[in-house]
Amino acid sequence: MWFHLALFSAILLGFYDVLKKVSLNHNAVLPVLMVSICSAAAIFLPLIILSKAALIATDSPVYITSITSKQHFQILLKSVIVLTSWIFSFFALKHLPITFVAPIRATGPLWTLLGAILLFSEQLNGLQWLGIITTLLFFYHFTTIGKSEGFSIKTNKWVWCIIIATLSGAASGLYDKHLLQNINRLAVQSWFSIYQAMLMIPIILLIWWPNKKNSTPFSFRWSIPFIGITLVFADYLYFKAVSDADALISVISAIRRGGVIIAFTTGALIFNELNIKKKAINLLGISIGIALLIYGSSI
Repeated sequence: MWFHLALFSAILLGFYDVLKKVSLNHNAVLPVLMVSICSAAAIFLPLIILSKAALIATDSPVYITSITSKQHFQILLKSVIVLTSWIFSFFALKHLPITFVAPIRATGPLWTLLGAILLFSEQLNGLQWLGIITTLLFFYHFTTIGKSEGFSIKTNKWVWCIIIATLSGAASGLYDKHLLQNINRLAVQSWFSIYQAMLMIPIILLIWWPNKKNSTPFSFRWSIPFIGITLVFADYLYFKAVSDADALISVISAIRRGGVIIAFTTGALIFNELNIKKKAINLLGISIGIALLIYGSSI
């Protein structure tokens, strides 16, 4: 069962990236992000209220446990980190091909592991070092392909946006290592969705609204709310798979990273982007490097 849950989670993550690209094309970034976040929060808010009112059984899979003020602050901090990652990634995805963005995002586990080495003094084995070297080599070669399309890492700010998004996403992964050991996973998922919606309100009012006439107009599309909804179910299936006593976390992590292949393939078919064959070869190399990292972490 856990294998199928992880597989469906990966599929949803792939379509999550495609929905973002479809929604962001020729559209205002911050309102798209706001609507997608609010659609996720709208799922959890009734569950929080019903759980508080004891109208949901405590053994229900959708029951959200009460948490302390300190835990609320910890989740708020996670919300800030994740929202930072999402803002940069949404801007990057609007201006860059999805077949360029998806492989860079796939390198997330590499930066998480490097962060763990620096912060937690983790020791690496041979397979993990091989995975790091493989990922970095193909990542570097991949950036040269972007340069041929006019997306130079030296001069293009949107390339830096997706790099910052990936690094801040890795920081969130490191923080999760501590957070999820102490707080119920559904409580984290629900409250961080609520806090993100609250954080977006001043961003919209102070940054986007005063300048909306000078930026890309916002156009509502039905794909936008499904960004948040898709991510909610992808994460729920992932957490449920991880909670299975027989689950192999290394296999789940590898499957979850497979979602990038769906995003890459679908994006290539829909948006007719350039250098697909070269990008696919480098994506395969990055995926092999990440697989070595994950497998090396499990032995």
